[in-house]
Amino acid sequence: MSNATNSRLEQLLSRFAAGDRLALARLITLVENRSADVAAVMERLYSGAAHAHIAGITGPPGAGKSTLIDRVVAKLRARKQQVAVLAIDPSSPFSGGAVLGDRVRMGDHYNDPGVYIRSLSTRGSHGGLSRAARQIVTLLEAFKFDVILVETAGVGQTELDIMDLAHTTVVVTVPEGGDGIQIMKAGLNEIADIFVVNKADRDGADRVKAELELNVYLRGGAGWRPPVLLTQAANDRGVEALIAQLDRHWEYVRTHTDPQAERQHRVHEFLEILTGQIEERARNAFGNGRAHELLESVCTGRLNPYAAARLLLDDPAAMGALLSKTVVDC
Repeated sequence: MSNATNSRLEQLLSRFAAGDRLALARLITLVENRSADVAAVMERLYSGAAHAHIAGITGPPGAGKSTLIDRVVAKLRARKQQVAVLAIDPSSPFSGGAVLGDRVRMGDHYNDPGVYIRSLSTRGSHGGLSRAARQIVTLLEAFKFDVILVETAGVGQTELDIMDLAHTTVVVTVPEGGDGIQIMKAGLNEIADIFVVNKADRDGADRVKAELELNVYLRGGAGWRPPVLLTQAANDRGVEALIAQLDRHWEYVRTHTDPQAERQHRVHEFLEILTGQIEERARNAFGNGRAHELLESVCTGRLNPYAAARLLLDDPAAMGALLSKTVVDC
């Protein structure tokens, strides 16, 4: 990193520490663009990340997640809490950017200095969550938000990644096309801390609620039992009950720590960071003409990619040299 680049980054971090929202936005953009400076930024800010309540909101498209979040934000702000919303959108196949634009549906909060809303494209990431989501959440924590709401792009087996990111997972469904059986098929019954049947004024809401409550009962076991709530977000009904359950679950999480689970979480996070940095540095090194001989052997078919990876990983000196390379003018 050049002295000029280092100076700019230091200025950005100083502004971030002073509560400058533009500095926050620019650091998030660095993360989205996979800048070479991201690792240094995250290392600096990680220990200062406050323990915000991170709530994941997932469910099928059309379930009213954005409207529900809009109502939740309003009520959290009435309590003077600082709130951030990270909306994970599907990527445009042309630009790679977010295409749903959930921020448009939360426009009432744009001028509120206590609310920060950001859309993030999945960029083809499996699990519905962008690879950058965890880093951005850490930035938002370090910025001292009280509550961080993460909305995912859709529902299905690949959405289960949200469980690793959020303290509380809210699964939102609707009476038609989002019944309890479909939720169970998707595996979301295993990750939900709170179920919400939105648009509860429609036919079938009570049936879906009963199915989900039966599912919770059949799960059995000790500990937290996910409540099933009926809401009408468009009419601001049932949202207070959701806020109450979010508070209740956050208190449960803070008072029922599992040392082994916390250990596993930290190991998982470390391995995710390590593999991500190895991938990025290797890709940048190869892209800049470094390790050319190994790459050329793979490209010409003289060496298959598995053997090439093993050769590199089995040679600590070669791997160390690769990872020590500074990426310039990418």
